[in-house]
Amino acid sequence: MADIQRSAEAVWQGELRGGNGTTSSPSGVLSNTGYSFATRFEQAHGTNPEELIAAAHAACYSMAFAGTLGRKGHSPQQIQTRAICSLTPQQGGGFKITKMRLETRGQVEGLDEATFQQIAEEAEKSCPVSNALRGSLEIELDAKLG
Repeated sequence: MADIQRSAEAVWQGELRGGNGTTSSPSGVLSNTGYSFATRFEQAHGTNPEELIAAAHAACYSMAFAGTLGRKGHSPQQIQTRAICSLTPQQGGGFKITKMRLETRGQVEGLDEATFQQIAEEAEKSCPVSNALRGSLEIELDAKLG
């Protein structure tokens, strides 16, 4: 199987604080979606890079968890994951993404909590987005059955 490639693009206009940008993807899910200094640092309406990374991580981990459960003979009814991306001010200026927290809730019939936890951790190790981020930031997993 050949490599799978996905893309997105962003355009920024103007200065950092007063400017703004848009991001788009070929699928159309992102279509001139606005982002700005205010959406990143001041909770204004629009998206920001950390939100997009969190969305990618939550989606990827949920799929990895469902796949790992399936390979172990368990069929999940639902996997719900919230990813929280921490952007931390750095001494001397600038910011760094320092942590990603995955909060996962799963509905899987016939599975005990200990087995659920073990499979949740195994899935995190196989998640492509986790593996892309691993080493550059802390990944924290909070998984609960039910």
